[in-house]
Amino acid sequence: MPATLHLGALAVGQSGRVLGYEKGSRAYREKLLSMGLTPGAEFIVTRQAPLGDPIEIEVRGFKLSLRKGEAATLHVEVITPKEGCHG
Repeated sequence: MPATLHLGALAVGQSGRVLGYEKGSRAYREKLLSMGLTPGAEFIVTRQAPLGDPIEIEVRGFKLSLRKGEAATLHVEVITPKEGCHG
């Protein structure tokens, strides 16, 4: 079973898959769900500011920048290169 991480724990170039959300983060969850970050969605971390805020990911064919607070609500897993990332 893969380890559950927060989005901010991934490095630039790593691929991941959304597993779910923190409890009690309803406002962020609804916002992120509407942007395509649904459970099972795969993404790639494309850029990260020097202090980690914001983080840019590519998901479903578009780039999305997330603040630390938004990124912290996401539970993700790392996808190894052999699994691939389908965006």
